[in-house]
Amino acid sequence: MKITLLGTGDAIGTPKVGCDCPQCTYAKTTGNMRLRTSLLVENEGHRLLIDSSPDLRQQLLQNGSPHIDAVIWTHGHYDHFIGFGEFYRVQNIPPAFAAPQVLNYCADAFRFLAFDKVAIQPYEPFEIFGITATLFMVKHPPAFTCGILFETDQSRVAFTSDTNIDIPKKSLDLLGDLDLLLLDTLVPSNINIGKHMNYLEACSLADRLAPRDFRCVHMSHMIPWDLPHTARDREIFEFP
Repeated sequence: MKITLLGTGDAIGTPKVGCDCPQCTYAKTTGNMRLRTSLLVENEGHRLLIDSSPDLRQQLLQNGSPHIDAVIWTHGHYDHFIGFGEFYRVQNIPPAFAAPQVLNYCADAFRFLAFDKVAIQPYEPFEIFGITATLFMVKHPPAFTCGILFETDQSRVAFTSDTNIDIPKKSLDLLGDLDLLLLDTLVPSNINIGKHMNYLEACSLADRLAPRDFRCVHMSHMIPWDLPHTARDREIFEFP
């Protein structure tokens, strides 16, 4: 299983339009960016997209224009699904998987496209491309939001999607013995936002769950570039 971080930024992205903060200045000077967060999961010759960000066209072009075989949506916020329209006249529209209420909301925005829609209940594992995937509920009020656990015979990877620190115990119980944990980390440790984790909360959760490695994703332009465990766009992780 191979995981590529197509984007690691929040809904605004870095650099933020019109901003000259140190992080945005560094981004504009170096060409580094944080595109909106999404993942590419590859296994057995298939490619699974996790969230279809508004930057999808750019992300696909940057990563060799891969054909996408399926998409999983974590929740119905603009920065996590609206890029699905970029598949129009580019490839066959891939099937979309999501929890029922997420699927209904997102699919309605793309009612002009013909594609298969597969409702998946949280906590019920399903098989896709040789991977066992499990949606698990997180806390991202007011939106119904799910993280995703990916398992093969030899590896376990989890993505929290957007969440605050108050993740249900039933979900946390799934997240032991991980090879990689990808954590929502919107803001620095000195800022508290009810819908997201800050850097301290994300690192504390990683310390509690003890994955073999972890990365902070969904980062705003307020997160410094040199903090430990902060992810970079196009970072790749490969597992047996």
